[in-house]
Amino acid sequence: LVSVGMASPLSPPSMAQVDALLQSCSSFSHIKQIHAHLVVSGLFQTCPSARTKLIELCAISPLGNLPHALAMFSRIPRPTTNDWNAALRGLAQGDDPVAAVSLFAHMARLGSPRPDALTCSFAVRACARANALRASAQLHARVLRSGFAADVRLQTTLVDSYAKGGDLGSSEGVFDEMAVRDVPTWNALINGFAAGSRPRDALVLFRRMRSCAMCAPDVVTVLGVLSACAQLGDLAEGESVRDYAQEAGLVDAHVRVRNALMDMYAKCGSVDRAVEVFRGTANAARSLVSWNTIIMALALHGHGARALQLFDEMTSSGGVRPDAVTYLAVLSGCNHGGLVEDGLRIFRSMRQEPVLSNVKHYGCVVDMLGRAGRLREAYAVVATMPLPPDVVLWQTLLGACKTHGDVALAEHVSRQLFEMGSHGDGDYVLLSNVYAAEERWADVGRVRAAMAERDVRKVPGFSCIQVGGAVHRFLNGGLGEHGRWREIQRALEEMRARVRALGYAPETARNVLHDVVEEDREEALWQHSERLA
Repeated sequence: LVSVGMASPLSPPSMAQVDALLQSCSSFSHIKQIHAHLVVSGLFQTCPSARTKLIELCAISPLGNLPHALAMFSRIPRPTTNDWNAALRGLAQGDDPVAAVSLFAHMARLGSPRPDALTCSFAVRACARANALRASAQLHARVLRSGFAADVRLQTTLVDSYAKGGDLGSSEGVFDEMAVRDVPTWNALINGFAAGSRPRDALVLFRRMRSCAMCAPDVVTVLGVLSACAQLGDLAEGESVRDYAQEAGLVDAHVRVRNALMDMYAKCGSVDRAVEVFRGTANAARSLVSWNTIIMALALHGHGARALQLFDEMTSSGGVRPDAVTYLAVLSGCNHGGLVEDGLRIFRSMRQEPVLSNVKHYGCVVDMLGRAGRLREAYAVVATMPLPPDVVLWQTLLGACKTHGDVALAEHVSRQLFEMGSHGDGDYVLLSNVYAAEERWADVGRVRAAMAERDVRKVPGFSCIQVGGAVHRFLNGGLGEHGRWREIQRALEEMRARVRALGYAPETARNVLHDVVEEDREEALWQHSERLA
């Protein structure tokens, strides 16, 4: 304390000295020393501004300790509004936002001091994090009654909080009622639309924002809009956003924008453009997200060998180390690319790294071995994994048993599923088809009887495809429900004729239920939802 220029350890410090102490704070121990000195000197009670700064530092700084800040707050006989705000801010961004909502309610009940716009802002954010929608609505009403409707920061917090709570209608309503909006206001609603399954509205709002001379879109805007383009698969709109970002200098300045561009290109089907963006980023500027995004993009587009090559490049560069997401991406690439030995090599290396593996990594390996027909190895992975296998993992193995006709293992896997309480229609149908492929009709009947006894009904599968921003949904055998079914039917007939001329013969024996005649089996394949889409 003496080192910052105080006359003596016992003399009351000036506000300038207190500010210097707080700014030079480098540990929680220092915070406690300053607290003790303010208490001894009497400033903790007589100088509210110094006290508030100390509580806020302790509540929100990485050096601080929220329980200690709340303990300091509790010892103030008559806290000021700023004291309440400091404690409320710490709780609102901490691990227990419900406590912040409760603290605000307690302040409101006391009636004095009165909450100000900043108090309401912290309380609104806490309500959003606590998913307290009713409390948010009550706070909104209080904001209007208290005359804070002109406070742009508070109104922006309301827009953001409603959006993050899933109430986009109320978020949009607050936005539309605002007389003045700043860039964070636009960003709150654009990102709310992008994250809330209204990506087209995010793009419309982005165009409105660009026409507003006072609010130029920034990096946060661009990230939200690129996410919307990725969801829509709208490459033309995505490249328009890229052009704006380049002109504004955001692409070169922010690796997050380049990562979002890679993601957008990949989800719009232009994976080579995604690779161009990655290659155009200096190695030193590539973040872990950069590597993960491009490796996953290649994996999902079936470029397993290229994904593997990039993974090896990443690990040999000596820079960014792979994490659990990286390993999942490259394992997915090996899985879909049939690179079994490479996948096993990576899986073994992952288990030697300090990477927290999860059931998805094991699921990838089980699926990869299952596709290759190495069912016993796949089962060994499940049986020896350090995590409890979930239902999806066993279902993956059961699907492989059906594909490769392993009846004994299919029966064992089915027992595991039933013991876990899984009674999905797919489990029964897969086991039934395994039996039917071996012409074990009595066992087929037993499985069907078990389905009837448990009232398990086969739910028709469905597939979705997005065209021009519109999502089209098809059920298996449900072509007649689509508005353009006649056009689709003609296209299917043309496809059928062309592939037959090339020698195509449908695998009806394995892919369709076995208690229907051959003609109906083939028709069922042609009416499969993926084919319709």
